Amino acid sequence: MIPTPSVPVRRTAWRDGRPSAGERVLPEEVPVAFTYGRTTYAVMLASPADLVDFAVGFSLTEGVVSSPAEIEELEIVEQEQGIELRMSLLPEREAALTARRRHLAGVSGCGLCGIESLAEAVRTPPPVPRGNFFNSDQIAAAIAELPAAQPMNRATYAVHAAAFWTATDRLVACAEDVGRHNALDKLTGAMARMGADPGAGILLLSSRVSVEMVQKCAMTGIPVLVAVSSPTALAVRVAEMAGITLIGIARDDGYEVFTDPGRIRPVDPLEEKVRHVA
Repeated sequence: MIPTPSVPVRRTAWRDGRPSAGERVLPEEVPVAFTYGRTTYAVMLASPADLVDFAVGFSLTEGVVSSPAEIEELEIVEQEQGIELRMSLLPEREAALTARRRHLAGVSGCGLCGIESLAEAVRTPPPVPRGNFFNSDQIAAAIAELPAAQPMNRATYAVHAAAFWTATDRLVACAEDVGRHNALDKLTGAMARMGADPGAGILLLSSRVSVEMVQKCAMTGIPVLVAVSSPTALAVRVAEMAGITLIGIARDDGYEVFTDPGRIRPVDPLEEKVRHVA
């Protein structure tokens, strides 16, 4: 039986110097293996939720496939020590994967463990589409909607979120996981399966922006990335190469744009006046 994403755990809380017994809901974390043609490609520690999205999204952001249709079969297999996402690919994709086979051993805090070369760690991402323009009000509205879409974090205070927001449909999809990379992979899978247009919206992150988050954003094709925390310097350089508008430290009082500010436009004065009159 697949574990639940969160479980109650007994604990003793100390407040004002005094102990009290009770429970705390904690996120579950299990090894999840990605296998293609019965050969393990990667093992990640992740939340046991949205596993189909995880399989599809990881396959896309890792470049194993270019669309969900290239995955012929997907089976979720419970193993004694974890979960296996067992996939069969189209023959041409299987052959390409065999030619560049590499093994990863990932953990929730790192998305690059096991990569075989320094070049792979800082590989040049694909350029993203120009996409839509957004104004400050829209950036603020998008980041303000993120907390309400995080039920697991409200229960545990211990997971990350990745979400996709558009000006017309608002919060289109959101995924949570103990690993920020896993959350983004799950979001990518959900977007691909629903046919969402990556160029139409914004990627929202509840975490810091490390380089692999920018690389995955580029692989997903989202041109604007907004995070509540800061990016690393390397993430900024890679975002510049991909043509991504990278926004960090997005809070109630504003945000900071680190790359490609041309997609962010001032609020239209006429629209502002109409809104105030209404």
